[in-house]
Amino acid sequence: MDVATPATRQATKATARGTDRPPGKSDLGMALVFIIPAAVGFLVFYVYPSIRGFYFSLTRYSLLGQPHFIGLANYTKLFQDKLFWNALVVTVEYVAINIVLQTILAVGIAVLMHRLTKSTLVRAVILLPFLISNVIAALLWFWLLDYQIGLVNEVMAGLGLNRVTFFGGEHTAIPTIALVNVWRHMGYTALLVFAGLQTIPSYVYEAASVDGSTEWRSFWRITLPLLRPILALVMVITVTGSFQVFDTVAVTTRGGPVNASRVIQYYIVQKGFAESQFGYASAISVILFLILATVALVQLRLLRAGDSDLA
Repeated sequence: MDVATPATRQATKATARGTDRPPGKSDLGMALVFIIPAAVGFLVFYVYPSIRGFYFSLTRYSLLGQPHFIGLANYTKLFQDKLFWNALVVTVEYVAINIVLQTILAVGIAVLMHRLTKSTLVRAVILLPFLISNVIAALLWFWLLDYQIGLVNEVMAGLGLNRVTFFGGEHTAIPTIALVNVWRHMGYTALLVFAGLQTIPSYVYEAASVDGSTEWRSFWRITLPLLRPILALVMVITVTGSFQVFDTVAVTTRGGPVNASRVIQYYIVQKGFAESQFGYASAISVILFLILATVALVQLRLLRAGDSDLA
């Protein structure tokens, strides 16, 4: 005996119509339409060049001839290359300064925006330096910090202070380059952190306030722990980008003075395009890739990026 109501029978028919789709309109087909272009681009512009670059790292190759397979000779030479190790040390110094300052400033700016104002105009102003290309930003600060005619040194001289060779000193070149890039990127990083702050429920802070928690204590015991997944993402992005710094160095110090700012990316370009040692440059690139992959995995593991305290 059929005891189903008319409403139940109508819902059953609607469900049956939803599951009885034509083969050409399946979710898989629609997904492939969106995935295939990106997958083709990834294979053509990332996977294939990576494989080809690894092959070149096992060869002696320049644009004027054919690659000759030499096995691991480039890697053996690399580990005995003092300039390579100097470039790696200089790059690590740059990354350390850049990441520490950029992260602290970005988190501070994001918290201030979240707690005091959510104005779109303020966000636009903070993001403005990021909209300037790296080359333009580097040239701008190169002129501002010039030893003879730079505005900053003119102001310092007017105040009775000694002029500083910002880009020309062995001990000031890398910190200056790091500060320039912190100025350019901290707004973008702050907006990423700000987006993470908006995912934290307001009732968490309300409950802490009822319990007598101060703003400073809430920041350390609520905000930072709940921001961990976002901070992990931000750290991976900023560290990976910092290790690949090139344009700021290329238009300001060009690796000088005396290799004081010859970062590893600049060294790769120098070996490949200035000295036509593409095989050796490819070997350095492979080592850089392994370093970045290792650093990213360690960061994600230590910061437990896949876990959230809100769950």
